[in-house]
Amino acid sequence: MTYFSTWEEFAKAAERLYMNDPTRCRYVVKYRHCDGKLVMKITDNKVCLQYRTEHAQDIRKVEKLTSQLMRHMASKEK
Repeated sequence: MTYFSTWEEFAKAAERLYMNDPTRCRYVVKYRHCDGKLVMKITDNKVCLQYRTEHAQDIRKVEKLTSQLMRHMASKEK
């Protein structure tokens, strides 16, 4: 399990992973206040994608990715 170095790479890979098999995909967001780090992880039990950040401005990017994934989950298209 390695961490992506850029947000754009992580977001594209995460969306691609979800679209490949939506029923097996899990997405976790964890914040550790003592470290000031936000960790995102998406997995389908075969591939694990992770991204870690310490920057407050990345919260907007996390919200955008989460809303995109929720839109995919709520749509009836496959």
